[in-house]
Amino acid sequence: MFSSKKRLDNAYNKAKIINFDDDSKFILFSDCHRGDNSFADDFANNRNIYFHALKHYFAQGFQYCELGDGDELWENLSFEPIFEAHKNVYMLMKQFHEQQRLHMIWGNHDMVYRNPNYVKKHLETYFDAEAGDDKPLLNDLTYHEGIILKHIKTGQELFLTHGHQADPWNYSFWKWSRFLVRILWKPLNVIGISDPTRPAKNHKELIKVERRTKKWITENNNRITIAGHTHRPRFPEPGDIPFFNDGSCVHPRCITGIEIENGNITLIKWLVDTNDDGVLQIVRVVLEGPRKLTDYSYK
Repeated sequence: MFSSKKRLDNAYNKAKIINFDDDSKFILFSDCHRGDNSFADDFANNRNIYFHALKHYFAQGFQYCELGDGDELWENLSFEPIFEAHKNVYMLMKQFHEQQRLHMIWGNHDMVYRNPNYVKKHLETYFDAEAGDDKPLLNDLTYHEGIILKHIKTGQELFLTHGHQADPWNYSFWKWSRFLVRILWKPLNVIGISDPTRPAKNHKELIKVERRTKKWITENNNRITIAGHTHRPRFPEPGDIPFFNDGSCVHPRCITGIEIENGNITLIKWLVDTNDDGVLQIVRVVLEGPRKLTDYSYK
């Protein structure tokens, strides 16, 4: 069995490289856990917030990087009911993809996407009930275990991955974990009992995962790393270990993410708030930053 170090090394060494500069714009979300709109669908509560935010980023010319666990394929047997539940989201992702602005990473809950044949079979097309035939959805989409954003001028690298490489139970034994979730925890989730195996719900496991990841970062010359998996947003100060986490899209009443724009990095959240007249609106709030990427010295 590989160690956390070897799994992270492997994800880095096989990562897709995307060149960028200070004019490039990226939004990083992860852990959407898009489900079938049942009581167990954690994404359903925030889907309007997420869709509005993603529309904003599309209109502003951002590229979208999804850092794993986008689709909840542990609780759900297949992609099709998820697509039907959140079709508007996938049609928007299709627009990103058609403009080569969509970059996808697989996590433990959508680990089946590391198989290109599975992706082709389920995501290539969708059935259009009105037309009565299949229509293109995410043609030739490739999921990656890691992505490296490499600055054209400075050579600075930002390593993006889901982060479950530092969580052996959810990497090496993911099929067993999936079985437990489907048979045991999904029914309990419906009545309000949370899955204690998730690091997001288990503080001790969360700390272990973060510790292993930070150890790998320091052993690799403080390589800037951005992950998800634990659902806990992280935004280090310059000089600290450069371990970022974009949080998740299943927080109670809000979603969090990381923006990269104008050579800066920013932790943001989107939520429903009221204006002075009591009208509900979806707003973007800066949690940390912006900080210059060059403040984090690794190249």
